[in-house]
Amino acid sequence: MDLGKRFDNNPILRPRDIRPSMEGMQVECLLNPGAFRHDGKIWLLCRVAERTRQDPGTIKVPVFNDEGKTEIRTFSKDDPLLDASDPRVIAYDGKNYLTTLSHLRLVSSEDGRSFREDPAYPPITGEGMLESFGIEDCRVTEMEDGFHLTYTKVSEIAVGVGYIFTRDWKAYERRGMIFPPHNKDCAIFEKKINGKYYALHRPSSPELGGNYIWIAESPDLLHWGNHQCVAITRPGMWDSARVGAGAAPIETSEGWLEIYHGATAENRYCLGALLLDKNDPSKVLARSHDPIMEPVMEYEKTGFFGNVIFTNGHIVNGDTTTIYYGASDEVICGAELSISDILKSLDI
Repeated sequence: MDLGKRFDNNPILRPRDIRPSMEGMQVECLLNPGAFRHDGKIWLLCRVAERTRQDPGTIKVPVFNDEGKTEIRTFSKDDPLLDASDPRVIAYDGKNYLTTLSHLRLVSSEDGRSFREDPAYPPITGEGMLESFGIEDCRVTEMEDGFHLTYTKVSEIAVGVGYIFTRDWKAYERRGMIFPPHNKDCAIFEKKINGKYYALHRPSSPELGGNYIWIAESPDLLHWGNHQCVAITRPGMWDSARVGAGAAPIETSEGWLEIYHGATAENRYCLGALLLDKNDPSKVLARSHDPIMEPVMEYEKTGFFGNVIFTNGHIVNGDTTTIYYGASDEVICGAELSISDILKSLDI
């Protein structure tokens, strides 16, 4: 069962559609955009992964410095202290470096299908030690006061959840790490419930437990507590190895509908849904037995990292949610789903 009505013009964005951030860099992948409405348009906040152009005999890797500027580290391939056996992560003298560096880039559209960059809206890059290896996979939650951004902060010492606030997408207030390592996949609900803010997040345990979806509550969006697990992996199913939240949950008459991703041990990523109680979202009312979308198109099955559908951005219009998703960790696509059809597909 695949409920997604994919855009005819998929993929809607490819690496060649985005200019590199600086000379000597090349855009390797576009991934998992947040989505929102602003100034009469639909916007995507895309994760752009760049790689340094390489020279013979060396390996170059990019990092962000404290000011958010890209610095290039160069290593000789002949250096015995270098381990370059993994194309994604290299090690030098016991220290790891990512071979790509991610930042966030804004694109806008009049019709929600054809997107372009606007130079008036600059990129958002990593800043400081805890973002030296990049910032990734941003969710956008709109409230009355403005836009609340939750994203993954990546560095050599930690992967945690960062929080940025903006009203106009030109001035940003960085509010630090709100969920400590190891954590990611954080989506804030778009309104208070019984006077409290809520957020889904994904702590990870390499030993006991696993990669599960949790919920937390907060009085102020900065201090989070009363953590509870709402969804675990299911052996033998499409979400057997890891699960994580997508975009902000959608308020429906039945409860809060959360579109989430699940993966197998073979790293095949699909989408499913959870239905959470309207007044107590720590209670799960229903869950997908089968995926509501899975990688079936060629652009979803082959690419930088194939067999992947991953979303953390959608636009809701009545019964239709338009999701914007990363496919095969390389291109960005779109699809429409009926909210009522998703609700009907869930297992109580």
